[in-house]
Amino acid sequence: MRTKSEIIAALLNPGIIAVVRAKSADQVLPLTAALLAGGVIAVEITMTTPDALAAIRAATAEFGNRALLGVGTVLDAATCRAAVEAGAEFVVSPITRPEIAAAARALDRPVMLGAYTPTEAQLAYEAGADFIKIFPADGLGPNYIKALRAPLPHLRIVPTGGVDLPNIADFLKAGCAALGVGSSLLSARILRDNDWPELTRLAGEFVAAAQRARAALPH
Repeated sequence: MRTKSEIIAALLNPGIIAVVRAKSADQVLPLTAALLAGGVIAVEITMTTPDALAAIRAATAEFGNRALLGVGTVLDAATCRAAVEAGAEFVVSPITRPEIAAAARALDRPVMLGAYTPTEAQLAYEAGADFIKIFPADGLGPNYIKALRAPLPHLRIVPTGGVDLPNIADFLKAGCAALGVGSSLLSARILRDNDWPELTRLAGEFVAAAQRARAALPH
């Protein structure tokens, strides 16, 4: 079992977190295999996926440490605990709810709380969140992240919603720690058609774009 610091390191490299809202639990194993084949190891299985806990349990048994499986759309502490028991290695919530951070920290798992405003982001940090999920980020963009981190440079920001291939470099240049990628990677068409070869191809493009962007950052 990975330590919390090992999990955090894996989330940051290459820094693409696939946000999975599958149509059925049966899709989770093949889509995770497709993502891994493309180089994306961090897979956030949202609680809106049917039978999400069973899917997390099955994926953990199937892939072990080859994948970094997390749980998303966590709205309370009980769900956090149940998901970690099922095998989730990191916990993501779209909201700023301190009890979720407390539960994850008690289980020694990284936790990402959702925020939209600077006040929410700081409150999430003070509640013990390891990462701040700026959500939904599609109406905010990289310039918002850059402005947010100017007075709050201690925040490890992970934007979700609106991250796509053309703006990966801009988000990373703005200081994001990692990127949550949903429908621009796991598109409605891919999920409808079970087009796993296309998912692998796209995953490879996202990883390559993130690696290029990080290599271009000043060290």
